[in-house]
Amino acid sequence: MTENTQQQTAPTTELPTQYTPAEVEGPLYERWVERGYFTADATSDKPPYTIVIPPPNVTGALHLGHAFQVTLMDALTRRKRMQGFETLWLPGMDHAGIATQNKVEQQLADEGKSRHDLGREAFVERVWQWKDEYGGRILGQLRRLGAGLDWSRERFTMDEGLSKAVQKIFKDLYEDGLIYRAERIINWCPRCLTAISDIEVEYQEDAGELVSIRYGEGEDSLVVATTRAETMLGDTAVAVHPEDERYKHLVGKQIKLPLTDRTIPVVADEHVDPEFGTGAVKVTPAHDPNDFEIGRRHDLPSLTVMDEHGVITVHGPFLGLDRFEARSAIVGALKEQGRIVAEKRPYMHSVGHCSRCKTTVEPRLSMQWWVKVGPLAQAAGDAVRDGSVDIHPKELSKRYFDWVDNMHDWCISRQLWWGHRIPIWYGPNGEVVCVGPDDEIPAGEGWTQDPDVLDTWFSSGLWPFSTLGWPEKTPDLAKFYSTDVLLTGHDIIFFWVARMMMFGLYSMDGQVPFKTVALTGLVRDEFGKKMSKSNPNAVDPITWMDAYGSDAVRFTLAKGATPGADVPIGEDWVQASRNFANKIWNATRFAMMNGATIEGPLPDASELSATDRWILSRLNETVAQVDAYYDDFQFAKLSESLYHFAWDEVFAWYVELSKTTFFAGGEGAKVSGRVLGEVLDVMLRLLHPIVPFVTDTLWTTLTGGESLVVAEWPKASGFRDEAAEKEIELVQRVVTEVRRFRKEQGLQDAQKVPARLDLSGTALAPHEAAIRQILRLQPEGEAFEATASLPVAGCTVSLDLSGTIDVAAERKRLAKDLAAAEKEKAQAEAKLGNEAFLAKAPDNVVDKIKGRLAKADEDIARIQTQLEKLPQA
Repeated sequence: MTENTQQQTAPTTELPTQYTPAEVEGPLYERWVERGYFTADATSDKPPYTIVIPPPNVTGALHLGHAFQVTLMDALTRRKRMQGFETLWLPGMDHAGIATQNKVEQQLADEGKSRHDLGREAFVERVWQWKDEYGGRILGQLRRLGAGLDWSRERFTMDEGLSKAVQKIFKDLYEDGLIYRAERIINWCPRCLTAISDIEVEYQEDAGELVSIRYGEGEDSLVVATTRAETMLGDTAVAVHPEDERYKHLVGKQIKLPLTDRTIPVVADEHVDPEFGTGAVKVTPAHDPNDFEIGRRHDLPSLTVMDEHGVITVHGPFLGLDRFEARSAIVGALKEQGRIVAEKRPYMHSVGHCSRCKTTVEPRLSMQWWVKVGPLAQAAGDAVRDGSVDIHPKELSKRYFDWVDNMHDWCISRQLWWGHRIPIWYGPNGEVVCVGPDDEIPAGEGWTQDPDVLDTWFSSGLWPFSTLGWPEKTPDLAKFYSTDVLLTGHDIIFFWVARMMMFGLYSMDGQVPFKTVALTGLVRDEFGKKMSKSNPNAVDPITWMDAYGSDAVRFTLAKGATPGADVPIGEDWVQASRNFANKIWNATRFAMMNGATIEGPLPDASELSATDRWILSRLNETVAQVDAYYDDFQFAKLSESLYHFAWDEVFAWYVELSKTTFFAGGEGAKVSGRVLGEVLDVMLRLLHPIVPFVTDTLWTTLTGGESLVVAEWPKASGFRDEAAEKEIELVQRVVTEVRRFRKEQGLQDAQKVPARLDLSGTALAPHEAAIRQILRLQPEGEAFEATASLPVAGCTVSLDLSGTIDVAAERKRLAKDLAAAEKEKAQAEAKLGNEAFLAKAPDNVVDKIKGRLAKADEDIARIQTQLEKLPQA
């Protein structure tokens, strides 16, 4: 009773006895691609639905985080395609400036060379060669996962079209005064020799040292504390809070800077926390972002005391020392002068490291290119506030606003050779020219291009529209922009999401780049610990796909996907999902062998049994549930709903309840076969976006249809039969209760037991044959003796256990278990009644004993019930 108008022909292929993912998945995926199922048509009259994939790094390999997000995006696009949308899921890769350059530089190092030996042009050519030979293996792994991407539209952030887009927006921003060049503090990697963005800095607790140093002499002295003693060579002031009475007499005075021949002023600044440490802080404007701002407010000079390698550049005994060598040397020299007031070692504090090479990052004053983010960030915030963009789950909107409402200007230049080179040219007489994609490069002697390249996030920030052909007015751009959903991890909401919002609104006349931002959590191991390459808990998803199939990995990931929440995953769970795929296969095969079919119209409800009407009612409820969960990005709930419906309701109940009908044959079997075919047809459609391989194989065999990829998504008709649902619930209660009793008595599942079912006058009467079939209950017979009776669901099930169990032995065993449980209860009660024990015992010990008492009470009640149900010896 679902709306299912697509026509199919009769099945033409038989299913193998076992499902072997390795034999099915690869060839089936290539068939989907060859038939053009994933290729979007910009000229179509269908409504568009667009997702652009967060572009993986060209250096990357598939990890569980990728597999997780790709599975969810694939599920969204597969469903929309089935719903009749012109669906575009656009693939591509990011050139990953630092990561890729490091890869090639390592190759050169193995050859005993550096990039400088090659020169810039030859080095960039070498990187392109590396990209062509080794880059992009992750795209092949996405195919292995089953990602329904439109490979005809694959893009790369440094291809010709996207490079043109980068030049275009740079020039637009430059001419609007939103890009400028200035000397500011940036994150500097002394190993990669470039500025890096905040997202490329990883913070970790390091064991350093905190030293307290006395500046000045006598009453005109004060103490500052620092973890970076080497930077004191660049101090140009000491700052205190304006209201700090301890230092008011020093504000405006000059004090001697130790180890140098300089004096520096004491300045009053509200940034200083008088309650922290001594309430006085050293100010090094060239080597600390907060100090830089203090320096600007007080017009202090900025003295750079380290070069780009982290080597001390000032004159004196420390010249030429590495920053960490200089730290020890400077502390030693201060000790000799009696200037060290206190030392704390080790001192655990958060230190930034380059995410690529793990080198400690150095804040450094540097001339860089910047984006003035103020008006861009305002627009990005307003788009969420006014509802143009929906952040899901909504509680993460606050984190987004905290970022965009307080965003600092963005450093976009990188001192690399691989990337989009900044399109600024300098003339021999101080001229500065910004060159757009259609502009001529300045001719003549003395013109040079800026050596820096752009931050990778600059080009990936254009991804939702540059990939569709912008700045050209292409059919793709007209059809598929704005995109519908951006599905990405909550960890990059501040970086990639915000940049796409700013650039999309700026370049596309106020059109948002996406209508919904669906934020996911991070994948963790089964104990909730973060997975990383350096930990033994890291898992290669390809290994799991090899062992259990891609569907199993996908279903496990989707089943853990609650919006915004982290996702634990373990191999046992993937095995369970493999078992689910096998169950779908085996049960569908069994159903088809026993008459399940989609041939002919579905009989009217009046012609159906209560069991048939029940499963169709549950089917429609499941369709409605799944649709609601998809619209709310509740992948975990929709996966659980489908799992419960398929395994529990269809296979464990409907198939079992219908076996007597099938075995009896006749018209009833034909009707139930058609109902079962309908249920399987719809169920496989619903499961397909999450587990595409096994479902497509089964569905095409069942229906003779072309492929589930292009099949119609089921629609709930609204058919519900509450009376049938209540009737089958009674059957389930009877079966469940008798099964429990059989298990308690130690009976094997296949063991047959004589039984009398008193069902007359109840809704259970038509189901007697099915109940007997499921429970292995034989007819009474002339010698029947009711040794146990179970009142349940308004009826009575009487069993003759005289020939099935040794009653005396069973009573003896239960009596022994009862005695043990009563002893456990007595011991627990004794301890809990001992006030002296309770006064000394920790809370967790007391709680544990209370738990033992509760468990003993449960065991006693259970065993007594079993004894009462046993026949008399």
